[in-house]
Amino acid sequence: MYSILVCDDEKDIVSALKIYLMADGYQVFEAYNGKEALEVLKEQDIHLVLMDIMMPEMDGIAAMVKIRETSNVPVILLTAKSEDTDKVLGLTVGADDYITKPFNPIEVQARVKSQLRRYMQLGGGAIRKDVLSIGGIELDDRSKEVSLDGEKISLTRTEYDILKLLMEHPGEVFSPNQIYEQVWQDNPYGTENTVAVHIRHLREKVEYNPAEPRYLKVVWGRGYKMEGQV
Repeated sequence: MYSILVCDDEKDIVSALKIYLMADGYQVFEAYNGKEALEVLKEQDIHLVLMDIMMPEMDGIAAMVKIRETSNVPVILLTAKSEDTDKVLGLTVGADDYITKPFNPIEVQARVKSQLRRYMQLGGGAIRKDVLSIGGIELDDRSKEVSLDGEKISLTRTEYDILKLLMEHPGEVFSPNQIYEQVWQDNPYGTENTVAVHIRHLREKVEYNPAEPRYLKVVWGRGYKMEGQV
């Protein structure tokens, strides 16, 4: 049984999410601010976190930063704001996805299943032994390590998966929806901005000049591709 931590300062939202998730067979733990969420993560074996951004004492962004210091557990952020700033900031500090309130229960359940599937496949699936190299980028799927011109670089799990997908198909253009479907293993729910944010931060790590990328190229109106000598 997978364990999910639901963290939101609105108890009605926590209760509603708990009902939806328990109906799918998950064990659900509750927290009402970032500090409580961190305590639960220390004491319980949690497989996924659903966490609000705006909370008292410690907000979701601050908690997200602390979580990523020690754990790669999937985190889906909840935000009541329509602005993109909170969403982008959440992805920047390591969130895997976000859902905007008011949310559709079916969407929540689908996103949770998708993230759990990816998380468990990464941790328990068969590990491939190939090493991918394009230009100065090398991706070792055995150790899940990526290096640029011999220097190891740190990627989030999502950034790693996107880079691996593009490196496995050099020169091939992938639309944002195709990337989302392949990497998140789910049907896209208007997720073009999610993919764009991850690509931007991936560029900042694998490109010496992100404004003039050598490897991660955009094909306007179509998507993204990996260029460079294999």
